[in-house]
Amino acid sequence: MTTRIIIADDHKIVREAIASLLNSENEMEVIAQAQDGRAAVQITREQQPDVVVMDIAMPNLNGIEATRQIVHDCPDVRVVILSEKWDRRCVCEALKAGASGFVPKRCGFEELATAIRNVADNHTYLSSEITGVVVDGYIHQRKEQDNSAYSVLTNREREVLQLIAEGMSTKQIAKELHLSVKTIEWHRSQLMKKVRLTSIADLVKYAITEGLTCTYV
Repeated sequence: MTTRIIIADDHKIVREAIASLLNSENEMEVIAQAQDGRAAVQITREQQPDVVVMDIAMPNLNGIEATRQIVHDCPDVRVVILSEKWDRRCVCEALKAGASGFVPKRCGFEELATAIRNVADNHTYLSSEITGVVVDGYIHQRKEQDNSAYSVLTNREREVLQLIAEGMSTKQIAKELHLSVKTIEWHRSQLMKKVRLTSIADLVKYAITEGLTCTYV
């Protein structure tokens, strides 16, 4: 049985290279590619693949939020995170979002293929480096009483925050999320209260620090 795969990465050359390698494997087929998290969610809903290979640091909607939406909307789809970002917070939040696998981008292709095969068979796959991060996170657990975006903001507020940080106006965000301008203004006021910030510049810095976006703006 062929494993149908979608690749989500904002770098076209990376997507095409991975697709070429995966298509050369027996019983694997890349059926689509996505340039950001929002496109990945939409294409996954339409195509219903077996596995999505997902980067974390992408514009418009980051890979963690995209994973959360995919797992919610398409529970039979498995997500493998393939990312340069694999600090404790990224790994833990990706797993909380529902990712079934996590491998760093510096891994060899064979490990990525192994991860895809494992999650397609309904198993979890973490590379040895990622397992170490998870264990370290467990050992150093602390109460979530900090100012982390994943602790204090809702899913929608994080979505709005990322788009603000990437330079979208309130009207543009409303159009992108299919919401009213008033709703976006309300979400913005709420998230600013929660993180105790009052300027757009501070929000951008906060979003970058929290890993919600990179310096695409």
